[in-house]
Amino acid sequence: VNIWCAAGKGTFGTDELCERIEAAGLERLISHRRLILPQLSAPGVAAYQVKDRTGFQIKYGPAEAWDIPRFLKEGRASEEMRQKRFPLRERAVLVPMELVPALKYALLLTVIIATLAAFFGPAGSFVSDLLNQGAVATVAMLSAVLGGAVLTPLFLPWIPGRAFALKGALIGALIGAPLINLAIFLLGAHPGWQWLDGLLASALSAALTSYIAMNFTGSSTYTSLSGVKKEMR
Repeated sequence: VNIWCAAGKGTFGTDELCERIEAAGLERLISHRRLILPQLSAPGVAAYQVKDRTGFQIKYGPAEAWDIPRFLKEGRASEEMRQKRFPLRERAVLVPMELVPALKYALLLTVIIATLAAFFGPAGSFVSDLLNQGAVATVAMLSAVLGGAVLTPLFLPWIPGRAFALKGALIGALIGAPLINLAIFLLGAHPGWQWLDGLLASALSAALTSYIAMNFTGSSTYTSLSGVKKEMR
């Protein structure tokens, strides 16, 4: 998966590979001119350019690392070796990697929103607005992190839509709005502001969930580079 991400971003690409071959003096270390690369590096490597520039011929290995011994023994990859699945277990393993950076930025945004709300909140009291609006902001941020970094990866195949941003937005709307409006109701917000607080906080939560979910494209195995670029625009 990391290879796919690196290949898509260009950090594991044709230029980098050629530079590493030349820097290592690989042609002096081995007698043959064949390189076996991970299959998921193919989006970033132009094999014919590598051959023209270095003389090394590229051969792509299996999708899964545990098939490498069998691949080396047989000298080729079977149809089964070419398939890359992305089951629930593998998606769950990646959740902590998505969760940690998302929580860091969510904490920063919560502090900023709570501070602004303390100055411009409806209650007119710095402490009251800081606590009430800060609590709403906290619920909004935590629901965004939960939806984008945890639920979207876990339920990825079953969420409608192809774009990860759309999947995240749907999850964000599904869990964010109920949690946020429940928090506003329990806090007893000013009646005239309840609907506006709920609307704005829910929209913010859905947008953040969408953004966090979109970051999961680099950890997936079936999004195309062109599709990711189009989605990010």
